Amino acid sequence: MPHLYRAPGPQEPSTPKDARITHSSGQSFEELRRACLQKGVLFEDPDFPADGSSLFYSERPQIPFVWKRPGFWQHSEWLDVVIDDRLPTFRDRLVFLHSAEHNEFWSALLEKAYAKLNGSYEALKGGSAIEAMEDFTGGVAETFTTREAPGNFYEILEKALKRGSLVGCSIDIRNAAESEARTPFGLIKGHAYTVTGVDQVNVRGQKVELIRVRNPWGQVEWTGSWSDSSSEWRSVGPAEQKRLCHTALDDGEFWMAFGDFRAHFDKVEVCSLTPDALEEDAVHKWEVTVHQGSWVRGSTAGGCRNFLDTFWTNPQIKLSLTEKDEGQEECTFLVALMQKDRRKLKRFGANVLTIGYAIYQCPGQEGHLNKDFFRYHASQARSKTFINLREVSDRFRLPPGDYILIPSTFEPHQEADFCLRIFSEKKAITRDMDGSVDIDLPEPPKPTAPGRETEEERQFQTLFEQVAGEDMEVTAEELKYVLNAVLQKKKDIKFKELSLISCKNIISLMDTSGNGKLEFSEFKVFWDKLKKWMSLFLQFDADRSGTMSSYELRNALKAAGFQLSSPLLQLIVLRYTDLELQLCFDDFLNCLVRLENASRVFQALSTKNKEFIHLNINEFIILTMNI
Repeated sequence: MPHLYRAPGPQEPSTPKDARITHSSGQSFEELRRACLQKGVLFEDPDFPADGSSLFYSERPQIPFVWKRPGFWQHSEWLDVVIDDRLPTFRDRLVFLHSAEHNEFWSALLEKAYAKLNGSYEALKGGSAIEAMEDFTGGVAETFTTREAPGNFYEILEKALKRGSLVGCSIDIRNAAESEARTPFGLIKGHAYTVTGVDQVNVRGQKVELIRVRNPWGQVEWTGSWSDSSSEWRSVGPAEQKRLCHTALDDGEFWMAFGDFRAHFDKVEVCSLTPDALEEDAVHKWEVTVHQGSWVRGSTAGGCRNFLDTFWTNPQIKLSLTEKDEGQEECTFLVALMQKDRRKLKRFGANVLTIGYAIYQCPGQEGHLNKDFFRYHASQARSKTFINLREVSDRFRLPPGDYILIPSTFEPHQEADFCLRIFSEKKAITRDMDGSVDIDLPEPPKPTAPGRETEEERQFQTLFEQVAGEDMEVTAEELKYVLNAVLQKKKDIKFKELSLISCKNIISLMDTSGNGKLEFSEFKVFWDKLKKWMSLFLQFDADRSGTMSSYELRNALKAAGFQLSSPLLQLIVLRYTDLELQLCFDDFLNCLVRLENASRVFQALSTKNKEFIHLNINEFIILTMNI
């Protein structure tokens, strides 16, 4: 799956006016509309054609659809989705979402735009209602299990509804056979209901808490106490019934006692525009930071803490909580982790992954934390569970300080793009620990003065003379011969023959005179580098297999002087590792030579041309590694 490079670090949350254009033409809705008006034609969308490919990805339509004309936020950014007004029908009736009024089409058009965003109508099937709530509002979602909900759950829902939050509820199913099965009280299992209100009635001097629920089918209702025609309503006067909009119509909307609601429904999902809609009496301005990232096999897809050897390679976000809540000793924040585009990728066999996150305290720690840190430190907080939902979100209260937040899949090696949103009541500082490049290469040693060479240096001089020949300079062909001869004798490393191109790259790195050959001093500096790099390779060959795991590559490169960003590390893993995510020594050598060449070129260019500095070293090395 493709992983788009994004600038590192937190990003400002977008607003509807910043909506990113998604149409292949690069034109916004207004531009497309203007063009159609000028030509006098109705818009037909080539990106989402009126045929079977937009309906299903895994099957052929079982009925002959006729497309007729009647007469969004996703992943923390607003999207401008343009559609035409052709809708799938059968026998002159809309097939999918439709209104009870046959001349009302806004909901069907909205559904078509959402289907286009996700690739097809079939991609909308199943899942959680909270996904659509977030996508249509840009809000933050929280999920409650009714049997484990807090004691003030009624008050939480009351506040949420008063502040315009969207609330849904559902009954869990244990197997596919239970999907949309009807309970003895008229409720549908595995079905998305909407909570439309909460209120209280006075019955014989006692207040009864009620909740109003709607079945989006527009029919099939609860038949227990406080249902439309139940005897409980006889205890309520006509004025009170009118205030509660109580009717005995089979319109899909019904009241039920809150206790019955908690007993019969399993899950409640709340989507609020701000997190304080559920708790605080006063409205606060919440601070929001957004991080876009990827789990990529071999570099940043480390799995959960159960997999210690790879867990530390996951993306790491530093969270600095600097201000306590008003009148409190702790800081309140909410973390929402969302995996992206899983519905769109369904047609390619992708499923929703099991995801979650952990939060570690890390005072005084800088840079990407290594495996030993997680071996000896426990997490301070974590998501309630790792679960196969599009988004996992939880509230936390922690003392001020520095923390590392690690989003991950449950299993290692699983790939996906993700969006991480952090809502904090007070200003919180976040930083991507994997977004920058830092290169610290040692200066080459000065040559030994004539007459003061050690015995080892004299022997090396003799070796150089044998390789270089009469001109006392080593060409790429000669370097290829000697390196392959020496490295193939090493029994503790796996090595494929170095190519002539690789040796030319080495000469390009070491050749200070510009003649395309290596003089003795240049050859010696390279040989010292080679010995150091070989030592590092053996050091990070943890299982003594003669190869290095891609997950150990980050530390090996850091020891060689290269602190790399995640996008750059991902590129290197894709280019230099095999299908088992292993590197032989020649791959490691080629990688180091390319990196050092790129960093030296960048340094030279940025020194000579100040205008070049607008391209940072991370972007420059990514460009050069792609050449």
